[in-house]
This record gives sequence, structure tokens and C-alpha cells, in this order.
Amino acid sequence: MKTKVMVIFGGVYSSLGKGIIASSIARILTEMGNKVSVMKFDPYLNVDPGTLSPLQHGEVFVTQDGGETDLDLGSYERFLGRKITKLSTITSGRIYKEVIGKERAGGYNGKTVQTIPHVTDQIKSKITDIIKVETPDFLIIEVGGTVGDIESIPFVEALGQFRGEYGRDDVLFILCSPLINVITSGELKTKPTQHAVKTIGNMGVIPAMLVLRSDVAIDKGTTEKIAMLCHISSENIFKSLNLPSVYYLPTELYKQGIQNAIYKYFGLTISPKQNINKWNRYVNKIKNIKSKIKIAIVGKYNDLHDSYCSLVESLKLAAWENNCNVNIHWVNSKELEEPNVSMKKIFRGCHGVLVPGGFGSRGIDGKLQAIKYTRENLIPYLGICYGMQIATIEFARNVMGLKNANTTEIDHNPPYKLFDYIDGRMRLGEQACEITDHNSLAYKLYKSNSINERHRHRWEFNNAFVPMFEKAGYKFSAFSADKEKTVEIAEIPSHPFYIGVQFHPEFNSWPGKPDPVFAGFIAAAIHHEKQ
Repeated sequence: MKTKVMVIFGGVYSSLGKGIIASSIARILTEMGNKVSVMKFDPYLNVDPGTLSPLQHGEVFVTQDGGETDLDLGSYERFLGRKITKLSTITSGRIYKEVIGKERAGGYNGKTVQTIPHVTDQIKSKITDIIKVETPDFLIIEVGGTVGDIESIPFVEALGQFRGEYGRDDVLFILCSPLINVITSGELKTKPTQHAVKTIGNMGVIPAMLVLRSDVAIDKGTTEKIAMLCHISSENIFKSLNLPSVYYLPTELYKQGIQNAIYKYFGLTISPKQNINKWNRYVNKIKNIKSKIKIAIVGKYNDLHDSYCSLVESLKLAAWENNCNVNIHWVNSKELEEPNVSMKKIFRGCHGVLVPGGFGSRGIDGKLQAIKYTRENLIPYLGICYGMQIATIEFARNVMGLKNANTTEIDHNPPYKLFDYIDGRMRLGEQACEITDHNSLAYKLYKSNSINERHRHRWEFNNAFVPMFEKAGYKFSAFSADKEKTVEIAEIPSHPFYIGVQFHPEFNSWPGKPDPVFAGFIAAAIHHEKQ
């Protein structure tokens, strides 16, 4: 079957949940036995989000092949249940960089380089590349931003061209748009959606399907009004209401029959064997879970919770596998540096503490204090990337007596240089790690000598200190599989659950299959709650 392409645009304003809608459609089609690929077009001029502050754009999701990408790619992976690659992420910055690079190398034979056709051709080539490499049954493309934004115009133009060239019946345009709830009058306003349809239509793209976002129920009359005024069949208008969990959305859209509309548009027939029963069973399971635990996340990007999107989802997925729910207690590490702060009060009722990754020196002292409190009070602890490094520094200072031990990321010349910027590289993407101790917590969790996890860091542990740490009761249980043999996992065997990992296990957690580190952390937190 020729790959069928669906493109999802957003109208009126951003943050409508287009990524979750795209992911939900992908999950439905995957459950029905199709091979599905997903792409994200981001109109910003950054080549990738790797240098963006998490407070600007949320977390940087890392693909297996080392792509630094938008957080929506994390949603794609979790809903698809498989790993994706850098082919799935495109930014304006990357497109323009490639076009200018080609022009500087004489690739356009002296022609004037213009948005049309050179930029649009480059965008279209990315679509054909992923189709050739992955040969999916369906390709879903999410266009970031909002229709009408000046930055997204080349993408909209390119997609309009692509439909004409690829086959009008093989490309489906979907617009996600909000209905505005006017609380004072109790009305749902459809005018913004009408304007969004008109705006994208003026750009040569006519949506054949609408997904309406709303925080209140949408009645039939409102749907029919939109259908009439936007020239879209009411059978092709679907609703995405606020739900307790994003994982409920595939079930809700399936109930509304979105799969029938998609298959009908492409002239396909649904087999009686095609359903999403397996996904529905998973959703019903998590709906019926009643017990809860409380996990503290000690971070410095807490003002935007999307900064830790994959991490939060990994905690939820691991909790559900342990038949419980998780409440997140957000702790700003900077606030822990205030005078006379009470750690006991801050962490009261918490059954586990997690210190995530990050960069720079801000908030480090607060994280050190939180880790010390967790270690001394035998609270389950999980440190990720920087959280592992800071935990190692805390142990060196407060247990081993190595005063002012540090990483050169914070202090360029500390008396004990535990972590250093060794070879000027950033380790990115999935890499192999070897668990060297079968009596370790790491081996108990992973049940394997070799694991593959994703990395995003520059500073590495100084292996000259390994014997000194292990003599003091701090175990290094896994190392990189390359010739450098850098530390990957650290733990304290005398502690009920204390582990730090140099990698990012949150990028490897999917529904029904959380990363073993998260599953073990949640199980330890449940045990701690029962004591």
C-alpha cells in the first residue's frame, strides 16, 4: 500500500495538544495492525532545541541516534511503543542551514535561492526520505505553532505542494482548533475555529477533518454549526476534551469513530479483526487503580513542568505497573538554599526523592542538601545524570571527608576533581553499558549484563577515585561498554534503595514497559510507604 500521509495543523493558539492528538491517532492505527511513522515540523530557527532553556520549550527529548528534539517526539515514542530517529524531527533552522550550505557549495548552479522552490523542496525531501527509509502504512506529520504564524508559512506551502505532487487522495489535512468557552454567558464560541479554517484555506490548504479542543462538553448543535460554516462534514469533526490522563485519548477518539473517517478518506476497508482492545484493557486497568504514593522531584526548571515531561510520564507508567498512582511533589532546589529551611517539613510524606538532569551551578547546593537528607533518612533515591553526579559529590564531601570535592562544571579547579569535561564531546543517544556486579541493585533491576540507554552529558567521573569510593561503601556497578569505561551507575548497597545513573532512563519508558530503574524506584517507594 502506498503510504498514506496525515498532516495535523493547529489553529488560534499554541499548546492545544496537537502532539497528543497525533500520538493518539498513531496509537489507534498501530493497534489496528498498521506500521506508523510520525514527524514533527518545528518552525523556529534553532537548528534543534539542544541549546534552548527547558523553561523556553520544555524538555529536550533525545532519540536513539542522538537527535536533540522537541518533547512531542517523546509522546510519539510512548504512544507508538517503539523508538524513532532523527528523521522524525525537522526545524526551520535545520532546513535553512542545509539550503544555505548547499548554496555555499555551489549546489544551485548560480541560481537565485528562494523560499519557493528551494526551501519548500528541501522540506518535501524530508517527507519522502522518511517514507523511503521506514516504508510506513501511515505517516503522521505534526506542524508546530499556529496557522498564520509567519515562521510556519514555508511548511504550509510545502505541504500544499506535496499533496498535489504525491496524490490528493493520499494526503489528509487535519486542523486542531479550540472552542472558546465564555464563562459569563455559558457559550462555546466557534468563530476562532472558523477564522482558523479560513486562514489555512487562504494558504492553499483545505482541512478535511477537524479535532475540536474544549474543556467542556460540545453539543451536537455546535458541531453541526461548525460543519456548515467550515464546509466540513460533521462525520469528520471529532472532540478532544480535557481528560484525567492523555492515555485515555486514543480510546475516546476511537469511540467517536476517527479510524472510520480516516479509512474512508483513503478508500481503505477496516477488517473485523482490527481493533484497539489491547489498549482499552490497559486504559481500564489504570482507571481502576486507587492507591497513591508521593514522589518529590527536586529540580530547578519547575516553573514549567514540561521541562521534565518524559520523567513525569515515566513515573506514572512505572507506578501503574506497580498498581498505584503517583503524586508529584515539586521542590525547587533553589528554595532549599534559603536559611533555616526544614528538610523534614519539605519532604514530609514523600516516599521517594528524584533529582533529575540539568546543567550549570544554579540550585546545586539545594540539591546537595536534599540528597544528604534522603541518604541519611533512608528514603528511596533516584539520581538521573546530573542527579547521579551531585549524589556522588555529596557522598564524597559528607561521608568520605573530601572537602570541596566537585565537578569542573561548577568549579574549574576543585581540590578533588570528581567529574571532568574529559574529551570535549557531548555523549548523545543510545549507548551500551555493562553491569559488572551481579550482586548490585543495577543487576537486580535490569537482570542483564548489558543494557542500552540514552545519554546527554559532557562531564564524566574520574575513574582514579573508584577504589577510594568503593572502600567507603559507594559502589560503581556499571560502566560504558567503550574503551573509556566511564561510570554509568552508582549505588549505596547499605541503603534500602539509592541509585544514580549517568544516562536518561526516562527516554526508554513506554506504556506497559517502564524502564527498570523507574519500576524499581516506584516499588521501593511503595515499600517505604508501608513501613
